[in-house]
Amino acid sequence: MKKKHTRSDELSFVTCALYKFVRLDNFKELKKPLFEKMLECSVFGTFLLAREGINGTVAGSMIATDSILKWLSGWPGLNNIEVKRSFHSEVPFNRAKVKLKREIVSMGVKNIDPNISSGTYVDSRDWNRLMEDPNVLVIDTRNDYEVSIGTFEGSINPQTKSFRDFPDWASQNLDPGKHKKIAMFCTGGIRCEKSTALLKKRGFNTVYHLQGGILKYLEDIPSDKSLWNGECFVFDNRVAVDHELNRGTYDQCFACRMPITDEQKNLKTFVLGESCCHCFDSRNAKQKKRTAERQKQIVLAKQRGEAHIGLAARKTAAHRKALKKVRPD
Repeated sequence: MKKKHTRSDELSFVTCALYKFVRLDNFKELKKPLFEKMLECSVFGTFLLAREGINGTVAGSMIATDSILKWLSGWPGLNNIEVKRSFHSEVPFNRAKVKLKREIVSMGVKNIDPNISSGTYVDSRDWNRLMEDPNVLVIDTRNDYEVSIGTFEGSINPQTKSFRDFPDWASQNLDPGKHKKIAMFCTGGIRCEKSTALLKKRGFNTVYHLQGGILKYLEDIPSDKSLWNGECFVFDNRVAVDHELNRGTYDQCFACRMPITDEQKNLKTFVLGESCCHCFDSRNAKQKKRTAERQKQIVLAKQRGEAHIGLAARKTAAHRKALKKVRPD
């Protein structure tokens, strides 16, 4: 039976993950009105805009997020954007941002267009059967730190530090003559759009990817029938979500952004806001001093009953007003 996530008084905020590859020649013109609409609707998170499309994860009330999605659909090419929603008790972002980029997901390879050629979508309900096919090579396209806290059993970890490393890894480890069937997955589907398009361009004929990514799989597949192990890293203040799409057990080092466990927080290398076991030896004194000052400002803001949202955001009066709507005193 399909799991259903419903709203309640305890789960009154919704996070929306979305993307669409579509040619947006006027993407720069969209930045200002989109940011202003986020403030108007009290929607927080980040939208990325590029000539190749839009990518974003944002959160707010159901009314607020529905309003901004409806507004976006009025722009040419941005109708029918597929959205993955999860519900929770707080907004997992501190501010609203709209950024202009060369790519909405950075792979660094020119002339890769998922609208021209990409892999075959596999519905989450059919994913288990594909994974159990011994002739299919299943690859996790996410970064190593994401894979470390959860992945599909039996999948390959390319051990990349950045998605930009994936093309080189594929060149060295994948052979169209040897690997006849390849299936790939990522958090929400967007990285697989490009990774499958890359392989198709390099001569791989049969390439699949999980439609909607891990988040859609966790939404659709009951835990007793799931091949997923662990938690799924997400790029917001929740750090990770469990199989029920609730906030997971991991925290995050504010210095290097790596997920950390309670056990790792008890190590001597962990200093709140400054370092953890992943970055303690790689950060110099100047870097540690800078993050220590940031942590000090976070503590002071908390003592004042405010959210620390950074210098740029604090300069925006409209942003402060919108934030107060979501986090009233």
